[in-house]
Amino acid sequence: MSDWLVLLLTIAATCAVIIVAVQLRHRRAASRPAESEDTTETPDVIEYMTMMVGVVYAIVLGLAIAGVWEERGAAEEWVRQEAQALHELGERAQVFPEDTEAEVRGAVERYVGYTVEEEWSYMIDHGGLSEDGDQLFAQLRQTVSGLQPATAPQGYAYEGMHQQLASAAEARASRGLSAESTLPAVVWLGLITGGAVVVGMLFALQIRRTARELLLAGLFSALIVFLLYLIWHFDFPFARGLNDSTEAFRTFFPQVLPEDG
Repeated sequence: MSDWLVLLLTIAATCAVIIVAVQLRHRRAASRPAESEDTTETPDVIEYMTMMVGVVYAIVLGLAIAGVWEERGAAEEWVRQEAQALHELGERAQVFPEDTEAEVRGAVERYVGYTVEEEWSYMIDHGGLSEDGDQLFAQLRQTVSGLQPATAPQGYAYEGMHQQLASAAEARASRGLSAESTLPAVVWLGLITGGAVVVGMLFALQIRRTARELLLAGLFSALIVFLLYLIWHFDFPFARGLNDSTEAFRTFFPQVLPEDG
């Protein structure tokens, strides 16, 4: 079942619960007219409280959406930086002899191939980097550190390769951190509880069974559900937030990662 189908079913179920709750509330009030509430007016204090709760919750939702969207962009940038640094690492090895260049490129391609084909799924499932990936990156570092520049161009390239290696290491570590959930559990508890409170305040406003009020109540509830889904969708960038999180690697290393792979 796709995420969008789950979203539509959740919205429909939420709207149905609101409508059924309103119908039951009015049926219960009609069966006991002595205890029924006056639906012609709503106390000012309830309107004020509802407004304040709605404003506070809207601010919290906005901050949560901005936070997960920013983390999504950061995760995408870290992947691009890592792929580009590894690509530059192989390109700078051209000034060395052919066997040395082949050794460096081979170490880079082994790491890239494992990262995309094996470590990516591990990172999504476990929220972190794998030990095998760490070992392959350590082997790549040893390969670069073991080079012996013999000419001035090789010396310049050797220095640049170390800079690119450090950039790739930073991007790799940040990619591992981005694989975790952006929002802690306590924030999710607050978002869900706040959404239930905001929707529940509709009943404090004594909504009636008119088509207009039921429609507005349903649309408001659907909006809350959609915004929560949006936050959940971008909370794990590599699992859901990015359309193709490995696109940068496939762009820089088409010989290792064909498009149909």
